[in-house]
Amino acid sequence: MRVVLVDVRNPLNIGAAARAMSNFGFRHLRVVNPYDVAFEGARSAVGAADVLASAEKYETIAEAVADCSLVVGTTAVGPRDLQHPIQRLEAGATLIRAHLSFVCDRASVSDHSADAGGACALMFGSEKYGLSNKDMSHCHWLMRIPTREEHFSMNLGQAVAICLYELIRDSAATPEPEKGSPASAAEVERIHETLLTALRASGYPKMNTSDTFEGAVRRLVVRLRLQSGDAEFLLGMLRQMVWRMKTKE
Repeated sequence: MRVVLVDVRNPLNIGAAARAMSNFGFRHLRVVNPYDVAFEGARSAVGAADVLASAEKYETIAEAVADCSLVVGTTAVGPRDLQHPIQRLEAGATLIRAHLSFVCDRASVSDHSADAGGACALMFGSEKYGLSNKDMSHCHWLMRIPTREEHFSMNLGQAVAICLYELIRDSAATPEPEKGSPASAAEVERIHETLLTALRASGYPKMNTSDTFEGAVRRLVVRLRLQSGDAEFLLGMLRQMVWRMKTKE
């Protein structure tokens, strides 16, 4: 399980998230494009938890979730036009537990670490803006905490704590693990990039290079929920198509 904080700015929030992770037994904290002063200040704080001391920093979300086969974003919803399925916290936690059970079972059978099976990333956005539409394009689905409409946003550290508590609260209720080996985010990203290359090479009508279009293509690929073998197969087909189109130019 990886907790991913995107564009965080407040060292107190970073510290609160790390403390919540330590409280509930989660170890892997990743930060994407943080405000360096805040991040380094939080890490150097007296009594910083081991979770915070070992936190990893990434420049992009794609790098931060590359080893994950399930990426879940968090949102307060609000007045936004979202392009993803949204799960309430309790339902989303059940789905995440099922995924993590699959990863652990697979690792146990193969006698390898759980990392090899594809982990889960639970992603939180900045304190001020949350996750952008581009950030969410990396997600398979979104999860929300059911707050009241009049005050739907939450403090970042509190949101992390509530989500992690829900994940461990009723572990006995975890359903049957997923079957198969889902594609990692890195595999999905390679398919996304190759598909964009194929579209450009094909002269797709008025090929749109905007972030909005690229995000829409990524969401389409993510929603396919490809198995690892199928992802490799599809990538091979796309690469062959690109090669053929370029040789005819």
